[in-house]
Order: sequence, then structure tokens, then C-alpha cells
Amino acid sequence: MAVPCTQAQPAWALALAALGLLVTARAAARLALWVHAAFLRPARPLRRRYGEWAVVTGATDGIGRALAFRLAAAGLGLVLVGRDPDKLAAVSAEVTERHPGARVRTFVLDFAAADDLPMEVNKLGELVRDLDVGVLVNNAGACYPYARYFHEVDEALMWNLIRLNVEAVTRVTRAVLPGMVERGRGAVVNIGSGASAILPSDPLYTVYAATKAYIDQFSRCLYVEYRSKGIDVQCQVPLLVATKMASIRNPSFFAPSPETYAHAAVRYIGYEPRCTPYWPHALLWFLISLVPEAVANGMILGVALDVRIKGQAKDARKKKAR
Repeated sequence: MAVPCTQAQPAWALALAALGLLVTARAAARLALWVHAAFLRPARPLRRRYGEWAVVTGATDGIGRALAFRLAAAGLGLVLVGRDPDKLAAVSAEVTERHPGARVRTFVLDFAAADDLPMEVNKLGELVRDLDVGVLVNNAGACYPYARYFHEVDEALMWNLIRLNVEAVTRVTRAVLPGMVERGRGAVVNIGSGASAILPSDPLYTVYAATKAYIDQFSRCLYVEYRSKGIDVQCQVPLLVATKMASIRNPSFFAPSPETYAHAAVRYIGYEPRCTPYWPHALLWFLISLVPEAVANGMILGVALDVRIKGQAKDARKKKAR
């Protein structure tokens, strides 16, 4: 009876199989880590780990307002920063009504209109100097009213975006961070955007996307600089959230309410230096990564051009009504 002989596989086939196994194992590990972070990982005990107070800029609307309530629920005192004193008072009253015993202070500051922004931010630094500030949320920011080509962006809008999205974040962080260094603990959360970290480009929102790219790199560098000092720095990069800035009235699965986003956002504080807390946004990130960049750019540009046409028509109606 003849004994069948087995032919050895060529080396290239074995190498290809090993590479496939390695890629599969790596993908499975990344998926498992993402599932753990998105659904299973516990939130940090913010007050015990970082300190008793949180400073939140842009705290009267949208994500900032929702985060203020979530941080109060976590037991932190709040320093709410905003440009409208009436809105600040209303949010403060609502926080204390929902969370009896919560400590809330307010600070009026219009980052875009302040005559002397460095002096005003220094005043904020003086206000919080004797507080055990554990969490800083740099949320205040601005975007275009609607999509437009770079040459259509007027001077006032362009410099307003840079002042709010770049200068204000930098100055507030510089005012609050030294106290965290002295205490040896703290968390800085900067609200970035998927426009700079998820999308390959964001045409017709060029200045906005560029300012958020600054926030992304600013955060990642600070994370490396200050991690050994007990300070966690994080850039959160959401996609669309149903806020006034995004001009979305009704929340949806992929454009959640600020409250839904904030619930996810607080769970991520203190972990990765860059994250997308709301898991459907992370799913979109993965799907976008599968599309060739040229194709994705064309799709994004098409959507932006449609938004531009609608925005221009709305402006024309307003002028006609006058």
C-alpha cells in the first residue's frame, strides 16, 4: 500500500498565512479594546481622582451646558464660563435645582468680543486659583454660519474663529494648568472636531477645520508633557451633535442630543489622549476610513456645496424681508 506524500508549502505561502493571522489577531484585539472602552469600561471617579471643581467654558448651550450637568452629577463644583450673564444665571439655578447642594460659580467672558482677552482670562485664573480645580473643559468655540469658500469668509468671521477656537483655549489652559501642576493632578478636556481628525478634509469649512486641528495637536502634545505630573489631557473629536452651532434641531442616531453626547463624554475623561466618546461616531469613523480619500473628499464637498446653496438662499430671503 502506497503512503501518500505531503508536499511542503512554499515559504511565501507560509509567510502570507502568518501575516494574515497577525492582521486578523490585531483587528480582533482592536475591536475588543473598542468594545470595552465604549460599553464596559467604568468612568473615572472624577472628584476623587482629580479634584473638587470643574471649569467649563461655553457652559450656557449645547455640549458645554450638558457636560456641566453631568459633572455636577459626578459631585464636582462648577465654575461656568459664558458670555451671557442671564443664561449663566439660569444654568446655575437649574444645576442647583437638579443637584441640591451643588456649588456653582459663574464668570462672564465673551472670548470673541473682550477688549483685553489676556487680562480677562487672568481674572478667571485669579477666581479659580484657590479652588481645587480637577477638570477643565475647553468647550467654547464657533463655526461658520454655513459652508463657504475660503475667499468668501469675511475678516471678522475668520479672526473670530481663530480667537475662539485657538487663542481662548490656549489662554484658559495656561491660566488653569499651573494649579493642577502644583497639586499633582487634573484633567484637561478639549472639545475638538471630527472635521480635523476623522474626515480627510472639510472643504468650505477650512478655517474651522484648521483651528480644530490645532486643538488636536495641542492636546496630544500636552498629554505627553504632563502625564508624568498626574495630569490627563484629552481631545474629544465628535462628529455632528444636535446643537445650535451645528444648526441641527432634532437629534438622531448619528447626531445625538448634547445630553446623550455628554453622557458618553464624561465616561471617557482620563483615558485616551484622543477619543470619539459617542460610539456611533466611532462607527462612522471606521466606515469613512474604508472609503478612498479622493472619493470621500468628493462626497464631503458635494454635501458642503449643497449647504452653501441653502445658506445663501436663506441670507437672500432675510435681506429681502428687510
